[in-house]
Amino acid sequence: MTIYIRSSACISPQKTFGNADFLSEIVEYNETRLRAIEPDYTAYIDPKLIRRMSHIIKMGVAAAQKCLLEGNTNMPDAIITGTALGCLEDTISFLTRMIELKEELLPPTAFIQSTHNTVGAQIALMLKCHGYNNTFVHKGVSFESALLDATMLLTENEADNILVGGIDEMTDASFTILSRLGLYKRGSVSNLSLFNNRSKGTIGGEGSVFFLLTKKPSTDNLAELNGLHVFYNPEDSEEIERKIIAFLALHALTMDDIDLIITGRNGDLNNDEPYRQLSFSLFNNCTLANYKHLCGEYSTSASFALWMASNIIKTVGVPAVIIEGNIKNAYPKKILIYNHYLNIYHSLMLVSAC
Repeated sequence: MTIYIRSSACISPQKTFGNADFLSEIVEYNETRLRAIEPDYTAYIDPKLIRRMSHIIKMGVAAAQKCLLEGNTNMPDAIITGTALGCLEDTISFLTRMIELKEELLPPTAFIQSTHNTVGAQIALMLKCHGYNNTFVHKGVSFESALLDATMLLTENEADNILVGGIDEMTDASFTILSRLGLYKRGSVSNLSLFNNRSKGTIGGEGSVFFLLTKKPSTDNLAELNGLHVFYNPEDSEEIERKIIAFLALHALTMDDIDLIITGRNGDLNNDEPYRQLSFSLFNNCTLANYKHLCGEYSTSASFALWMASNIIKTVGVPAVIIEGNIKNAYPKKILIYNHYLNIYHSLMLVSAC
């Protein structure tokens, strides 16, 4: 059964939310932390509720509301979210209060909102949606797991319209910890020149991206989601090649049928090695694009790549800012997304024109 991406909404470190033209005005950062550009939440959330919502909850609820609005849908049949770290801000707040108040008279709000399924629950409460609601916390493939669950529900005719999202935030504490662990580059670096020199470390990011998936064809649909595959900790690049070839063969395709490949390069020497090796072998004659210099590295960043791919197919073609090398087809009809997180959690997504 064909699954369609009806609509999408994205809050990211770029101007991707609202009525902004698709990646027409790129924001440059000269630091290793990319913060999401937050919209006016009062257009999507009751102002009385906003003051009790943390950063990630506001991002998730607003993106979900915007996605439903773009898809002309008032009530989804299911809500499925993916997040690796959940509501970090509330978790840190609760733990801090435990220490400060010596575990006595603790305010409950931060604890209640610190669980990973808070975003999905808040969306359901606001919509009064009593349907299927699930949150996947699968580290580097949390969003892909949510997407897989949604495709199974649609395939089994358990739902007609499903709201699927990938959300993760970065706090001051998490940025400091991950910096000490060597995940990010040292010193200032421009995100637009992230791939110019090979060195250790990347740039951190965050975001909230939601999609409305449906099995109903329409001229208004953004794109088709043809396939999804995740695999864990491959031994070497040869195994990755075999996985990609098998994935395409399952859909009666070869590399010659793919117009554009979006990879998860993030500027880190070790992280980019699988992509570099593939660029000399399986991807040698393909048009390559990158996306993490725009949104930063985070566990559910593949949702940003899928948002980008579906908009490339539906709207204005491939923005120059994401292209690596020469482009063969400015208006691609079939896009392969290959991303990995820490070279452990790998995923493949196949997107095509309706």
